[in-house]
Amino acid sequence: MAQKIKLSTIAETLGVSTATVSLALRDSPLVAASTRERIKEQARALGYIYNRRAASLRTSRSGIIGVVVHDIMNPFYAEILKAIESELDRDRQTFILSNHYDSVEKQRNFVETLLQLGGDGVIMSPAIGTPPEDIQLAEDNGMPAILIARSIDGLDVPIFRGDDSYGISLATNHLIGLGHRTIAMVGGTDQTSTGRDRYQGYVNALRKANIEVDPGLRIPGPRTKQGGFEAAVHFLSLPQKPTAAVCWNDLVAIGLMNGIARAGLVPGRDVSVTGYDDLEEAAIATPALTTVWNGQSEVGRNAARALLDKLSGSHEPDGIHLIKPEMRIRQSTGPLKAHSES
Repeated sequence: MAQKIKLSTIAETLGVSTATVSLALRDSPLVAASTRERIKEQARALGYIYNRRAASLRTSRSGIIGVVVHDIMNPFYAEILKAIESELDRDRQTFILSNHYDSVEKQRNFVETLLQLGGDGVIMSPAIGTPPEDIQLAEDNGMPAILIARSIDGLDVPIFRGDDSYGISLATNHLIGLGHRTIAMVGGTDQTSTGRDRYQGYVNALRKANIEVDPGLRIPGPRTKQGGFEAAVHFLSLPQKPTAAVCWNDLVAIGLMNGIARAGLVPGRDVSVTGYDDLEEAAIATPALTTVWNGQSEVGRNAARALLDKLSGSHEPDGIHLIKPEMRIRQSTGPLKAHSES
């Protein structure tokens, strides 16, 4: 077997100390930038691989962060993860990603594995039904947790997410301002804090405008484009004949618009539709989707920064830290047609 390359080998080749090599490979500012680069080039040439396990024994840090979300295929989470990765890269941290698909057991196995690997911390968008004890287990074992997107009652940890109640009220008020009074809400679930808050924002906006809240105008469940597309049949067959829809997210909204178009109607003209999250796809949808920016990049960046600060000894206040959403008005919404409610 080939002999394992050691720090001393690199040091002898370049005529520097082993300590200097070690500092350079960890990007320490104590070593001049030109020297750091020369050492790194030599390490690459010799095939040196950084021994993270040995380093963790010296520093009590593994440099590994766990991130667990519902589904990376959802662009909402992809945008959050991009921001998390960018922030962790600045601190030379590596993250291990897991999808829990709302399986508490799958999420629990990931956290336990992370603890066994000596993970430094975990960032979580918790699965539906997650008991506070599961997250407290990580905290009690010296692995701090930060929550994103969803909240869990009974936990003293930092939580970063958009202000969902306020954000949905923006979308609902936009439709009310266009003259719509029969407004459906499509998608979501009361099983998550996000779902409860968004529905409450919809209800609050209607009540503030003295519009009766009709439970029959709520179509819960869909969270994907396929779900939104399939919900279009239900939406178009409602006896109340809604003229507009506030959707759980952009994926549901785009699916719903496709279903409405398949039925021969024109989204934005015959039926107004709003989304939520302002994904990249929203601006290039047909028609371009009116939606609410929910601060995904801010959520990811702030969560990663809070975890890194906590690991370095400072402490972000526990509790919910809300990002204020913003309205993005495009072509998928328009004024109520004069004959719509006749």
